[in-house]
Amino acid sequence: MDITLDPSRDDLPLLANTSHMLVRHYALDLDVDFESQVIEGTIVLFLEDGNRFKKPSHSSTETCPLESNEAFNFRMPEPCPVPVTNARTFSSKMAYNDFTICGKGEKDTSDKDGNHDNWEQASGISSSKYCCDTGDHGSEDFLLVLDCCDLSVLKVEEVDVAAVPGIEKFTRSPRLTVGSEVLRNEIIQELVTMPADRWREQLDYYARCSQAPGCGELFFDTDTWSLQIRKKGAQTATDFPHAVRIWYKTKPEGRSVTWTSDQSGRPCVYTIGSPINNRALFPCQEPPVAMSTWQATVRAAASFVVLMSGENSAKPTQIREGCSSWHYYVTMPMPASTFTVAVGCWTEVMPEPCSSDDRPSERPVPSSQADFRCVGVCGHMEYPCRFQNATATTQEVIPHRVFAPVCLKDACQETLLRLIPSCLSAAHSVLGTHPFSRLDVLVVPANFPSLGMASPHIIFLSQSTLTGSSHLHLCGTRLCHEIAHAWFGLAIGARDWTEEWLSEGFATHLEDVFWAEAQQLSPDEAQEQQELRACLRWHRLQDELRNSSEEMQVLRPSKEKTGHVSESGASVIKHGLNPEKIFMQVHYLKGYFLLRFLAKRLGDETYFSFLRKFVYTFHGQLILSQDFLQMLLESIPEEKRLGLSVESIFQDWLESSGIPQQLQRERQAGAECGLARQVGAEVSKWIQVNRRPRKRKRGERAVVFEKVSHAGAGAQGLGPSSAAFPGHSRELDRKWSSQDFNQRPYGMPLLPDQLVLLLERLLEQQTLSPRTLRSLHRTYRLQEQDAEVRHRWCELIVRHKFTAAYGQVERFLQEDQVRLVSRPRASWGAPSSRAAMGIYLYGELMVSEDARQQQLARRCFELARGRMDKSSAEVVAEMLF
Repeated sequence: MDITLDPSRDDLPLLANTSHMLVRHYALDLDVDFESQVIEGTIVLFLEDGNRFKKPSHSSTETCPLESNEAFNFRMPEPCPVPVTNARTFSSKMAYNDFTICGKGEKDTSDKDGNHDNWEQASGISSSKYCCDTGDHGSEDFLLVLDCCDLSVLKVEEVDVAAVPGIEKFTRSPRLTVGSEVLRNEIIQELVTMPADRWREQLDYYARCSQAPGCGELFFDTDTWSLQIRKKGAQTATDFPHAVRIWYKTKPEGRSVTWTSDQSGRPCVYTIGSPINNRALFPCQEPPVAMSTWQATVRAAASFVVLMSGENSAKPTQIREGCSSWHYYVTMPMPASTFTVAVGCWTEVMPEPCSSDDRPSERPVPSSQADFRCVGVCGHMEYPCRFQNATATTQEVIPHRVFAPVCLKDACQETLLRLIPSCLSAAHSVLGTHPFSRLDVLVVPANFPSLGMASPHIIFLSQSTLTGSSHLHLCGTRLCHEIAHAWFGLAIGARDWTEEWLSEGFATHLEDVFWAEAQQLSPDEAQEQQELRACLRWHRLQDELRNSSEEMQVLRPSKEKTGHVSESGASVIKHGLNPEKIFMQVHYLKGYFLLRFLAKRLGDETYFSFLRKFVYTFHGQLILSQDFLQMLLESIPEEKRLGLSVESIFQDWLESSGIPQQLQRERQAGAECGLARQVGAEVSKWIQVNRRPRKRKRGERAVVFEKVSHAGAGAQGLGPSSAAFPGHSRELDRKWSSQDFNQRPYGMPLLPDQLVLLLERLLEQQTLSPRTLRSLHRTYRLQEQDAEVRHRWCELIVRHKFTAAYGQVERFLQEDQVRLVSRPRASWGAPSSRAAMGIYLYGELMVSEDARQQQLARRCFELARGRMDKSSAEVVAEMLF
């Protein structure tokens, strides 16, 4: 069944036959070995056959017929060496410290705030040749196909769940023969369909069943992209075992996780957000429709901390000297691609004791925003839902923890611990109920290729968000973006992975709204800030569209086939393996401008009232673009639609390349906001300075910039300046450094976004003299700004061959291997676009054809290559060699 991808294509195949069987729960039992850089152990799949659930809609796309079993070279069951640490013999006396059993008729509730405490989709088809029919074939055995690559599968066996003591309560047919296939499958069917109020009991029996003995090995084979399993004589999905255990281990070169060192030099491993998602971490069903719960036990040396997508704040259990075990679980069904794990010597950053006066004040919810406290029946499959918990709906700030390498502990204490509560509270004030009961935030190693990544219950942040004098702004906006993904990208996922704008466009638009609310800006101040950010994104979108192929600019590339799958459920992700795609922002930017356009058409109050209702209606479900657009347009009175329709939005915004006409007209007609005009005035001054001769004529007035401080401008070099920010006093500097971020005097000259816009406009100039660049650096203390500002400054250095500052470019390439934008963990599985900062600079250094710059690029790459993520390293290597 090995599929050879066409070298001219870059589509990612999803081969799991989800139309025939769905995984409802994963139980992982794993050991992490840093010496061999391998994760090994078992995973037990609890399955439900296609006769039990509604099949997704499918297109008339052809499916390739399944060849004979001999063609698959199935491995015969045979004795297989298994790691001793995982070879567990089932015992009725085994302790389950993480679970308590509820009686069959007993209702079980979580904590009153909805926090499960410490006890613990399918894309459009671009080519039918990847979509193989793996269903029933007459006399042939049924074939279960899982998405899998870069794994060593050692053994596959059926699990004898009937051997679990007390499991007889799940059988409805007492006459069935003990040990029969029908009995075991009936037990699993009853287990996976238990009501939500018995979730603790369900999790406990999942754990017990996952450790039950095997009752027969199964035939299996692997190819480039999949694992295929069959049982002799099981001709249909109904006959196939519904509990399957797979013994496997990862490979050091596997693309789902990265083995590296943290900023303190200690080893760690984490899921990096690979385009292939988690299929190189465990065999799974990748299509979004395969929504499942999971639980995982992970063992590592006692010095390591294990963080994971889980509802519980896990604590370590010592299982033997020098080894600890961590257990996490999730009761909200989600695609397996959202699973995230990070193992390292992380330090939990604790808040410093503070007086009540220092704590953030509770903010009343405006009456216009009170309608998010909805009541009614949720539309998703049954699970313990926070939207049905009255206390959870009013919880502004969910429990949260911060972890980082020990060397970044102080930076996290000063920044993250101050920002998280306000950002969470702001998000709640805009959208209502937090979909997840708790949050961990981890500052990941320097090789993390993005500014951030959101997963269920955990956010990864780059160290680049913590550096620079303006880092509060970058860190705050990034946090808001990732928090927004809890609603759009995780709680609500795209049914078709190619519709990334449904997560990235929403998170980008909500990022600005959350951040303005977190800063407690007035409506006028918030509008000014958001108009400035729209101006920045407009420049980025124009640049992106000028430098990318038209087919990569379309937000709904499969058009009318969006959301369709083959008969078996297999499909492909268009451009899913395209190396260019992960560096693009078009889904973020065009999606953002579409939502901004719609919000303006409706008015903010009406739009966000609608958005809260949309979240309540669709949380826990998969959607397509038309689900959102149809519900939105139905909420607009006919007289206010002004020709808007789902079809017109598809045509103008989602299914066309280039800039939408409505956006082009809006940007041409709209006047610049005050903050952008202030930047324009500064740019004019710098152009004037650049044109002047080196020596000013006697009597000629000096140009005064917004942030020039002549009294403190003694630092002439390019190192960190001791001068206070021009435009305000050292006393005000000290005052601001001790203030909370939301007390910053609004209107202080040149905000971080203004600095970015200023540098972008100066990049349009053909020549800037070394004298001008030196003055620019000194005036704004550019090397002390956040990563986005420093990136633009490095571009100016490279563009104008400012050799005196090449050391700053080298430092940036070593310390800020990040991309400008972020994503939720797989956006319910979807590979997501991110724009490179460091990668772009490598390209600029090489395209100049300047020998010194090219030498700088190669030297930096050799120093950083071992710490870069694989996809970025491959792209840079292609540029340089």
